[in-house]
Amino acid sequence: MVNENYEPNNREEEILDLFKQGRTSGEPWGRVNPLYLREHSDLDKGQVEYALRNLTTAGWISQLNNGGLYEFVDDPRTDN
Repeated sequence: MVNENYEPNNREEEILDLFKQGRTSGEPWGRVNPLYLREHSDLDKGQVEYALRNLTTAGWISQLNNGGLYEFVDDPRTDN
């Protein structure tokens, strides 16, 4: 269930933007792993893990496997 009252911080917003890249251009989008997030941002491992944990708890993303693949679920502030 998506927590519609959750307010992402700046780091989480950056993570969400990376999840959403490609969706308006027809490119694959919505699935990333922590390494991809670190390589495409200025965030370190701890910052990425903390943001992923918070966004998962809020229901905005979900972890698909133990290998660290995450999938965008919903951003209640937008029309996805």
